[in-house]
Amino acid sequence: MPTDTLIRDARPADMDAVAAVYSREVLEGTATFEEKPPSPAAMAERLAAVRRYGLPWLVAEVDGRVAAYGYAAPFRARAAYRYAVESSIYVDPTFQGRGLGGALMDRIIVHCRAMGLRQMIAAVSNSESRASFLLHEKLGFRPVGVYERVGWKMGRWLDVILLQLDLDPGGGAPDALGLDLE
Repeated sequence: MPTDTLIRDARPADMDAVAAVYSREVLEGTATFEEKPPSPAAMAERLAAVRRYGLPWLVAEVDGRVAAYGYAAPFRARAAYRYAVESSIYVDPTFQGRGLGGALMDRIIVHCRAMGLRQMIAAVSNSESRASFLLHEKLGFRPVGVYERVGWKMGRWLDVILLQLDLDPGGGAPDALGLDLE
């Protein structure tokens, strides 16, 4: 990771830059199945929703510019899933290959472990996202399944590869409350 990089909590003022990073992926990539870029205001609402659960939403700033962002969100809305989250990472293409995604994920994992959460899910869309798959494997995620041909984007069917990280291997009953779902 470049020495001029700052990993910090995202702020509402970052949402213009976050929306720009995400919009490129919406319009040109397959890391998300959204097809219409959300506005910065919509991204600010998503930030607020994640923060209501005490979950991390971080940005990687390089030379004062938001170059990547990542967050953890509730995995599912049902109360029984209160110990599981899903992670998301997006890196501006001009900053890919610098270790920003790994740095963000490291911090997100530490935060979620400290909250007493137990499982982190990553849904890597498209088998062409090899770099994302390898990053998750390097961080200890293991492949647990594939949704085949589940998304239609850019004129073709796309798979979603599911990866899972046990945040507390061998852990017994939870000693924390988990996320306040339902």
